[in-house]
Parts: sequence; C-alpha cells; structure tokens
Amino acid sequence: MIILGVDPGFSFTGYCIASQQGSTLRLLDYGVLKLNPSKSLSERVGIFHDHMAERIVRHQVTAIALETSFLGKNAQSFLKLGYLRGILYLLADKHKAELMEFAPREVKMAVTGYGGADKEQIKTFLQRLFPQLNVEKLDLTDAIAITLCGLWKGPVDRRMRELYHAR
Repeated sequence: MIILGVDPGFSFTGYCIASQQGSTLRLLDYGVLKLNPSKSLSERVGIFHDHMAERIVRHQVTAIALETSFLGKNAQSFLKLGYLRGILYLLADKHKAELMEFAPREVKMAVTGYGGADKEQIKTFLQRLFPQLNVEKLDLTDAIAITLCGLWKGPVDRRMRELYHAR
C-alpha cells in the first residue's frame, strides 16, 4: 500500500506519502504546501488540487488518509476546509484510491499509544522513528501521523506498529 496522509489547511497543508512492505517503512515524499493568502480562494483550491494530484500520480498512491474534521471556533474556516477535503475525495475517486478517515484521538493512539498525546509528543516519537526528519511545522508531523495511522489500521499492521514502538 502507498498512502497519502494529508493535514489540509488554507495557509499550510502538511502531506506525507509512505509505504510499508514487511517491516520496512519508507517515507517517499513529505512536506508542507504553503498557500499564499494573497491568492483568491479558487486559486488556492486549484494549487492544492494540482499539488496533490501530481503526487498521487507520481507515487502511484493507493489510499488517502485524513483526520475527521471538527467545528472549532470559526465556522467559516471549517466550511473552507471542506473545499480541500472535497478535493481529496474527488482525487480518491478519480485515481481509484481508498479514502480513510480517522478521529484525532485514533491517530494519536496509533502513533504514540496514547489518544491524548499532544503535538510535541507526536513530533518526538516521529523524530525517533525517522531520525533524518527535519520538522519545521507541526502540520507536517500531523500529516505523517495520519499517514502512519492509515498504514497501521489493520490487524497485521498493529504488529508492525508494536515493532516500531519497541525500537
């Protein structure tokens, strides 16, 4: 399975593409897409679409993972995030990729073993798992955690997660 995990945002979008074969876990591509706030909403949605579509094709992504959204303090932001999520749904359908959604607690539990972990705890775990990882924005650690949750969601994959936690 080659999975794209996305933490969408209109300022910064974290993304990670990873694969796992046996006990070998590889990060194939990751980063933070910065969307210029001076561009129109439709331009930013287009840039987001093109960026994600190009990576899906290049890496032959077979699954896309997202966190379930929640309504915070700003309803307008929540609604606008729906545009980006809709693009990911469309890309999943267009490229025949499985779409998976996980609650934030489920992602934290999959990665750290504790559903109430904070962003710094997740970052620390990921930097231990991937020593070469240089994290400048927590949008990236969120995307990597979502990706790993997608990889580790099945019963066989739980054994792999335990193996990585033992390191």
